[in-house]
Amino acid sequence: MNLWEAARIALRALQINRLRSALTVLGIVIGVAAVILLVAIGNGVQSSVNARIEPLANLITVVKSSGNIPGGGEPKKLIDTDVTALEKAPDVATVTPATTGEAVAETQTTKSRTNVVGSTERWLEINSRDMALGVFFDERQVRSTARVVVLGSTVATNLFGDGARAALSRTIRINHQSFRIIGVMQPIGEPVDSMAVMPLTSARRYVYGGGDKIDQMIVQATRATAVPATVDEVIHILSDRHRIKDPTKRDFEVQSLRSQLDTFQKILRILTLFTASVAAISLVVGSIGVLNIMLVSVTERTREIGIRKAIGATRRAILEQFLIESIVLAGLGGLIGILIGVSLSLLSTTLVSSFGSLFTSFAPAVSISSVVVSFGVSLAIGLIAGGYPAYRAARLRPIEALRYQ
Repeated sequence: MNLWEAARIALRALQINRLRSALTVLGIVIGVAAVILLVAIGNGVQSSVNARIEPLANLITVVKSSGNIPGGGEPKKLIDTDVTALEKAPDVATVTPATTGEAVAETQTTKSRTNVVGSTERWLEINSRDMALGVFFDERQVRSTARVVVLGSTVATNLFGDGARAALSRTIRINHQSFRIIGVMQPIGEPVDSMAVMPLTSARRYVYGGGDKIDQMIVQATRATAVPATVDEVIHILSDRHRIKDPTKRDFEVQSLRSQLDTFQKILRILTLFTASVAAISLVVGSIGVLNIMLVSVTERTREIGIRKAIGATRRAILEQFLIESIVLAGLGGLIGILIGVSLSLLSTTLVSSFGSLFTSFAPAVSISSVVVSFGVSLAIGLIAGGYPAYRAARLRPIEALRYQ
């Protein structure tokens, strides 16, 4: 008997027990679909996050060291001349200073505690934020100490209820000083949604009582590959200006967003691999189901096996028949699982996008490798799970098989 004849007999046997075959296939379907879906979502989330964060990869943040420096004394503050010195570094494109602090924003009827940020006109672009309505302040308004402010979406809602449109062009008071709202930022999540951003000069004069202190500097390297060199330049310049020779006594901290991004990407990859591995457990359960059903099938068809052997069927023919049945069961489950997994991956766009604006550009990335591996594993399951039952069937002696009732 050739291979095609064995396949025909195997398919006919599966059709006779359709319900049992369908339930056996279901375990493989669930496992394959789950692996493809979770890998697609993981890859999609990683791509979406990368698209939002990658533009920040060439940014370096500099903040005043928290607490006392080793050896005693208070950390020296960052000031405007530090910004000027850093801007002259060869690998530095721009330096965006900012000062931050909590304050009460209020209208005639409502109050909201908010984080007030004073910065330059580059703050919006350097932080990859978008405006929902209105405009961000410009260089002229920074120079003129204009009483203007841009609100985060949460602050706008807390103060005006109806959000962005109701807030635009209204006047609010921050620390008892009046400011005109010229724009509202797109919601992106905390803490940005609870910020009120104004010109650095205005924040210093009207909110923080003067001075030239800076709480944070965002240094933009000329290119992402220049970040390590830029970090070294920043540390060298500030250490020299603050007269620090011992690295353990620095009164400032420098953090590269590139390293944070790399760490975040590694975490996402590990989570994707972990969830796919958990989903793959259902494939193991499915393989046990295939093994169980094939053992039952051999037992039920013992007499049939005896008759076929009595009329000349070889051990190889019997072995091929039951192996093909097992492989067809698992392979069919793999194909259906692939179709369902890909379909659910495409439908997952709406679900994941609802988790926040960080994922608005989410698109599931169905991995060809996950599809191929899942289908290959399903076929391997059929081969392995069907191997022992097929071997038992092939070794049955015709006389003993014919006696079976």
